[in-house]
Amino acid sequence: MNISPIINFFLQEGVPLETVILILMLPIIATFIAFLRQVVGIKAFGIYTPLIVTFAFLATNGLKYGIAVFISVILTGMLMRFALRPFRLLYLPRVAIMLTAVAILILGVLVVGGGMKRTGLASVSIFPILIMITIVEKFITVQIEKGDRMAIILALETLGISIVGYFIASSNFLIQFLAHYPWAILATIPINIVLGKWTGLRLTEYWRFKEVIKNM
Repeated sequence: MNISPIINFFLQEGVPLETVILILMLPIIATFIAFLRQVVGIKAFGIYTPLIVTFAFLATNGLKYGIAVFISVILTGMLMRFALRPFRLLYLPRVAIMLTAVAILILGVLVVGGGMKRTGLASVSIFPILIMITIVEKFITVQIEKGDRMAIILALETLGISIVGYFIASSNFLIQFLAHYPWAILATIPINIVLGKWTGLRLTEYWRFKEVIKNM
């Protein structure tokens, strides 16, 4: 792999190449998510949540394990919200109980994975698991404010964006490109300036308002 002198400097200072590449990937994935939100109209759970889920997927032992943990977290959050509804608990204690339930479930999933000889699942690092567990609070907040349907839609959009982001960030071509031209991430700044001045309809809005547009 051809490596830029800038990358070589970081390596000589003891920074792992994988860490450097992941940090360089961050503005690219963030710009990709910003494009989907501003131009396409996919909302998801903001920009930060799909971004960290993307990197959580990269940290797991394969995308399928990351998706399994993500879905387990969301389903547990949904079930626990319904189970706790009769108790009329305040927000923070309720979230704490849900996080406890999610932690127990994830531990169970890891044990099952180990029992089924799915060593990749059983050995998933704690950090991506913790990242995805934090999605529970975001999911619950949307459930309370906008309802179950919107929370599920945003969760699926977040999952979809994160999966695409995973494939972008794990692209060998892009990894080699950034290793050779790390300064290329500066191009994301003018791109985001353009996105920040976007005033046209989003692509999803063309579909949403297609009948109105036809009658114009």
